[in-house]
Amino acid sequence: MMGHVTLVGAGPGDPGLLTLKGKKAIENADVVVFDRLVSRSILALIPPTAKAIDVGKRVNVHPVPQEEINQILLREALGGANVVRLKGGDPFLFGRGGEELELLAQHQVPFQVVPGVTSALAVPAYGGIPVTHRDCCSSLHIVTGHQRAGKELDIDFDALVATRGTLVFLMGVSALPQICEGLLKAGMDPNTPAAIVERGTTPAQRRISATLSTLAQAAQDHQVVSPAISVVGGVCALADSFDWFDALPLKGRTFVVTRPAAHKGTLAQGLRELGAKVWEYPCIHTTPITPCPPLTAALERLEAYQWIAFTSPVGVQIFFDALHGQGKDSRALAGVKLAAIGPGTAAALKKYGLTADYVPAVYSAQDLGQGIPATGTVLLPRAQEGSPLLTQALTQRGISYEEIAVYTTHYDNPRSPELREALEAGQLSYVTFTSASTVKGFVASVGEDAPLGNITGLCIGAQTAQEAQRHGIPVLIAEEATIPGLLRLAQTL
Repeated sequence: MMGHVTLVGAGPGDPGLLTLKGKKAIENADVVVFDRLVSRSILALIPPTAKAIDVGKRVNVHPVPQEEINQILLREALGGANVVRLKGGDPFLFGRGGEELELLAQHQVPFQVVPGVTSALAVPAYGGIPVTHRDCCSSLHIVTGHQRAGKELDIDFDALVATRGTLVFLMGVSALPQICEGLLKAGMDPNTPAAIVERGTTPAQRRISATLSTLAQAAQDHQVVSPAISVVGGVCALADSFDWFDALPLKGRTFVVTRPAAHKGTLAQGLRELGAKVWEYPCIHTTPITPCPPLTAALERLEAYQWIAFTSPVGVQIFFDALHGQGKDSRALAGVKLAAIGPGTAAALKKYGLTADYVPAVYSAQDLGQGIPATGTVLLPRAQEGSPLLTQALTQRGISYEEIAVYTTHYDNPRSPELREALEAGQLSYVTFTSASTVKGFVASVGEDAPLGNITGLCIGAQTAQEAQRHGIPVLIAEEATIPGLLRLAQTL
């Protein structure tokens, strides 16, 4: 049974520049063959059931030769797999995508191409450089600066200078002195504005502005490394005025986002839009307790409860999955009032057409227990490791409750050694905590003996902050216990 191959351009680095069609292709893949420059956030879209094959290359280091990459694509497709070839930038712009398709075409393997945002345009734009401007030029020329070992650059410098257009050189860090020398010898004005942008569209981006005569030395002085793109032309003079990316408030800051994998995205994306480098580090995951006889029994006598109090979106989902499993729906809750610990949990109820009757002003287990206006029995379907502050508050008020553990929480992350190393090196600025569980997961994954004082915790509420402080993590607390509240806190840093 014949499979097929999709060449997908992953864009230049910013995961937000991946196209919707590219995202869909990755999520539906059986096999993903990816390059070095594809961001971790995009690689995180690969389904856990898919085979991921790293064929990344570095300058003059090709652990998997191009011919072998071609054979991998052919072999996997002939085996019936839905293969995605994930390439940085655009697969047809100096990406050798055409070479990979030739072998597939010879063997009549079906394929398609999903173009990507090319670094030749995106990186200058993130560096404040519009590659065209009617006051500066009337043409744009994209040139590979890659120099094969032992060979001269194959660039017609006279023709490039004659165009009087903007020149963009890709993959030309090591050859930059020869490129600048070639343009000067061809008669280009040595005072022509120029720039090199390193690690473009990522939080580590650097732009070094110079002139044609000084660009190569400036790149050497600043120790610029690949990937970097050089731009030569009058448009480079606009960079300081148009530099929107470096002006983002969190540029240069690194955030660790510990939200569970099922809820990641909103906070991480918000931080990236503010310029931050983000480690998506879900260090807790939940597992429903099945079978769960106490929950089954509770669903058979819902009329016995005055309130059902939910403490997480996970608890809401598990509760309603069990309800639907009995052939019932939300009508079974007629006469029962619903409480939610915060807006996220209330939003989870909305998905089932239900509005929470009570949400505490302060989104915490203690405030939920102290404020719920109950006189009868409260049902608490929640984590096995749920905060005792909720039940203590209910007990102090003389309110009866039935607590049912419907899921367990596990603390782990496969990248914990890498994160600990970065923590010890002082490379992390902040870590976001949306619950006490995320604090416990973070500490458990990096180790109690890690230098936890090296990073500041941005906490969604006071109880979460108390858990962080218990482990020696300095904290800041959001004024509102919501994801937007955490983002507003981040903007004040």
